[in-house]
Amino acid sequence: MQFFAPINIKNLEPSINYKDHILLTGSCFTEHIGNHLIDAKFNVLQNPNGILFDTLSVCRSLISYVQNKQYTEADLFYLNDCWHSWQYHSRFSNPDKDLCLHNINAAQKQAHQFLANADWLIITLGSSFCYKLVETQAAVANCHKAPAKEFIKHLCTIEESVTALDTTIHKLFHFNPKLKIIFSISPVRHLRDGVVENNRSKARLIETVHHLVNKFDKLYYFPAYELVIDVLRDYRFYDVDLAHPNYAATSFVLEKFSESCFDASTISLMEEIRKIVIARNHKPFNATSQQHKQFLQTHLERSKALQEKYPYLDFSKELEYFSQSK
Repeated sequence: MQFFAPINIKNLEPSINYKDHILLTGSCFTEHIGNHLIDAKFNVLQNPNGILFDTLSVCRSLISYVQNKQYTEADLFYLNDCWHSWQYHSRFSNPDKDLCLHNINAAQKQAHQFLANADWLIITLGSSFCYKLVETQAAVANCHKAPAKEFIKHLCTIEESVTALDTTIHKLFHFNPKLKIIFSISPVRHLRDGVVENNRSKARLIETVHHLVNKFDKLYYFPAYELVIDVLRDYRFYDVDLAHPNYAATSFVLEKFSESCFDASTISLMEEIRKIVIARNHKPFNATSQQHKQFLQTHLERSKALQEKYPYLDFSKELEYFSQSK
């Protein structure tokens, strides 16, 4: 008996490998993929602006990295005892204006430098809805809990999203000709918009992305949304809010991502690294026992062997931790 609808995920060609630099941007589900890659010691930079949900915000941020845009005091505003930027997530907000500005510009510079040498850009789009300030009509990436009356909520048309992404992709390929882009749609359901509205929003994102993937070379699609909505297809795979995929669903998606985006040798190396990382996070019952010292020594030797074989990977934390055996 078959309990899952079949889904054909084409293997990525060329596949992602450990020498690649990977920039990730977009919705909160982006960070599930990014953390999965970081834990496996890939060279990753994720969400330099913080979490971005809508297509237009993602495009603005990417173009700002290409331009190496530096923010000024005029780009900040003060609300609820903190300084904020309308284009940056609240993780960058700060009571100290200078520190807020410094952190934003440091993120901009890092993103510009990383993007210039990136091999892959992974974009996870979350919503077709965007918000604009009533006073200036300027679009924002984050509302920072400002009163709702200050914003106009807008459902972007497919044409608006296609135009914004098309322009952005041209600028990205001109800036970094070797760049390849993977799109996905976040399976997080934006129920605050309403069930019908969420489905309209996701449908527009799906149509937009497939239009672009069919138009450009070096663009690919990973079906994170379809894996949760159409393959798992059950509320038991959602958290208590019924909006966010739970651990089991996220693990399933990440497993399929690895299978389709990495070749066999990369997956094998990931498994070796995973064992080392798990050992690094191990909490000993008796840290002074001979058994634990032998455990440290064994994994120190394994870490040294991996570091020697793959000098472009960073095992410094593991080597420091396992050196306690001496």
